[in-house]
Amino acid sequence: MELARVEGTIVSTAKAEKLQGYKLLLLNLINPDMKPTSNFVVAVDAVGAGDGEVVIVCRGSSARQAEKLTNVPTDASIIGIVDSVTFKGDTVFQKSKNA
Repeated sequence: MELARVEGTIVSTAKAEKLQGYKLLLLNLINPDMKPTSNFVVAVDAVGAGDGEVVIVCRGSSARQAEKLTNVPTDASIIGIVDSVTFKGDTVFQKSKNA
């Protein structure tokens, strides 16, 4: 699992049938200190994440282990929306303060 920030939405009217109904989001992977890596990933949203939110993303075969995604052709899935991150004893992110 990795941390990422939602940077945008991907719109694709022509896509695999099993992707129909799923929102695709553009993610920028981030380090535990909340600094962006400039490594971008397109992920299937399984939790209703929104623009600017910090999320947990899993990639590879684990991306299809979330409920309702077992037969979806994805290599990256958003499986959680982050409320807070503590790194080296310091709270480096708190959703209520950054919303």
